[in-house]
Amino acid sequence: MWLPGLLFDSPGKGRGLRVTKPFKVGELIFSCPAYSFVLSAKERGSYCEYCFNRKEGLARCGKCKKACYCNATCQRADWSMHKLECSSMVAYGPNWCPSETVRLVARILASMKTQKERNASEKLMLIGEMQTHVEDVDNARREVNESEIAGLHRFYSKHLDFPDHSALLALFSQVACNGFTVEDEELSHMGTAVYPDVALINHSCQPSVIVTFKGTTAEVRAVTPMKKMDEVMISYIDILYPTDDRNSRLRDSYYFTCDCQECKTQSKDKAKLKVRKRSDPYEPEVVSGMVRYARKKMGEFRAIKSEKNILLELLEMCVQSLDEMGTVFDDANVYMLHMMYQAMGVCLYLGDWDGAIHYGEKILKPYSVLYPAYSLNVSSMYLKLGRLYMGLEKRSRGLNALKKAMAIMEVAHGKDHQYMAELRKEIK
Repeated sequence: MWLPGLLFDSPGKGRGLRVTKPFKVGELIFSCPAYSFVLSAKERGSYCEYCFNRKEGLARCGKCKKACYCNATCQRADWSMHKLECSSMVAYGPNWCPSETVRLVARILASMKTQKERNASEKLMLIGEMQTHVEDVDNARREVNESEIAGLHRFYSKHLDFPDHSALLALFSQVACNGFTVEDEELSHMGTAVYPDVALINHSCQPSVIVTFKGTTAEVRAVTPMKKMDEVMISYIDILYPTDDRNSRLRDSYYFTCDCQECKTQSKDKAKLKVRKRSDPYEPEVVSGMVRYARKKMGEFRAIKSEKNILLELLEMCVQSLDEMGTVFDDANVYMLHMMYQAMGVCLYLGDWDGAIHYGEKILKPYSVLYPAYSLNVSSMYLKLGRLYMGLEKRSRGLNALKKAMAIMEVAHGKDHQYMAELRKEIK
């Protein structure tokens, strides 16, 4: 049986993967089908529920009128999963509201029930062997899991037999630690999936590979030259932020602290926390105070971001935060970049293309410096700006940005990806 890599005990990390031959930048190391996946409810109508293909003219399910498919073939293939939700969506109407995690767990349980042999996504590790960290879950996370279990019983009891409560807690913890957000070429959320073999890959803030998606299949490609027996490493988090922030996120979500070379040396932290130049340097407590302010505002923004009809308020929060932070921080400071990125997103929702371009242009150069080569964060920014320029008939600038996006995406996604074909059409 062909295997995606060599399973081994990685010092200080537990299980890990090594490559069994050298790989060049951009080479596909392995691909992995999803054990289970679910399309975000917000993306229904834009993507096929089964293959995640993006196209116009999708056919809707005749019963629930919600799920959409490329054709009857995709619809039949998805029925074993869609039937878990179809009649429930009709019965509950607007009150049908399971979270995406609950929807994914329901599909995992359905797959487990019908599974007769090892899944193609489990060549190295069975889904039940994924790390749970149940013993590490804090009270707040445990309350969320209990609420999710209640939602699972409410919306899926007609079609599923549930394991005992402790098994459900373990499964929700496994999904939280091992699930992957499936994103499009602009890093917009499409859905969630689990890939047991990909979940074996350990974290580094200096990753050697990147995971992208072709439909619902995960593809792992080298973004640095790899020698035989090198460990395969991905980043579990956004590595834009300074060391303390990265490790805080890792501890909160994955229950470990990173000890990669970048975390040991913190060599990029000074650039990431860049302050404005002036004749008398800022006192350390002034800078640390502004860092606390930035983190507080980032938290406040996340807390209210999901509320409806407050886009103008969100934009005002971004502007006010940028004004305050800008008294100390340079525009290339990562906390400034974070708020600029949020402001750009709000402008896009509001249809303020000039405002979106204003923020995007300020973000792009620092992103290119602070992120590693072949970063999807950089390619997605080039892509967004390129499409905005083209829409505003700034063709020369648009083509230049789109070509730069393509240079990164050909490595990250592969030259034969559907995104490449679509992008080539845009450039012509």
